[in-house]
Amino acid sequence: MATLYTLVESNKRKTQILMIFLFALILSLGWIFSEIFNSKIILYFSFFLALFQNFLAFWYSDKIVLALTKAKPIEKRDNPRLYRIVENLCITAGLPLPKIYILEEQQPNAFATGRDEKHAAIAVTKGLLEKLEKVELEGVIAHEISHIKNRDILLQSVIIVLVGFIIILTDIFWRMSFWGRREKRKKGGELFSFLGILVIILAPLVAKLIQLAISRKREFLADASGALLTRYPEGLASALEKIAKDQTPMRAASNSTAHLFIANPFKGREKTGWLAKLFMTHPPIEERIRALRQMSI
Repeated sequence: MATLYTLVESNKRKTQILMIFLFALILSLGWIFSEIFNSKIILYFSFFLALFQNFLAFWYSDKIVLALTKAKPIEKRDNPRLYRIVENLCITAGLPLPKIYILEEQQPNAFATGRDEKHAAIAVTKGLLEKLEKVELEGVIAHEISHIKNRDILLQSVIIVLVGFIIILTDIFWRMSFWGRREKRKKGGELFSFLGILVIILAPLVAKLIQLAISRKREFLADASGALLTRYPEGLASALEKIAKDQTPMRAASNSTAHLFIANPFKGREKTGWLAKLFMTHPPIEERIRALRQMSI
């Protein structure tokens, strides 16, 4: 049975495995296309690119996420109420105070990102601050602090960078293949040409499936951990209800960052079919609310 401690270790291992796997995938892409175009430069380029993207993903994924979502840092004087909530919950959780950011969005939502407990950030939307009561806001912040404590944040942030690199690289190789197919195809042979096209098609799909395969159990566990921090599961349950009912769109969200948020930011575009549910990065919000309210009984 999974516990908070086993989850932390599991997230560390999964992050390492993910980075190694995607390093190997980029190197494989480079090798195949170096054979197709009979150029070792492509292989060397892929090797250094793979090293660079792993370095970037580990050290700077949080900054990339915050830039993508257009989150702005704030000081205590900018929002004392929010700062007090974060400070109190961090003391309870035994964590250092993370950096706090605000998104200029009216949709109530939030996410956490960072490398570890000492390099973490929590971002909340303006709508979350305006539309939730204090106990509801505490529930949401406690959920995000739980992601930091459980070491979910590095894994979630790294995925955004690595998946983005795979998609960009396959697009480059696709254009190279199309541009040089008449001049270079014979040098690589029919087999490598076939492998190249196959990899171009499958690599983005594999990368996307990795992104979608983020365990939804993490959201349930962060809900439960957050409820334990506040000692009031109803606060988060009520917050999730309000978030689910609010249909305000979010401009800052994208497919690459959607899994970071406490709830799906694409309001009105959620699919309910069995296949769609299979690949959802968030569990159904009704199930999360039900689980929280069962904790109160």
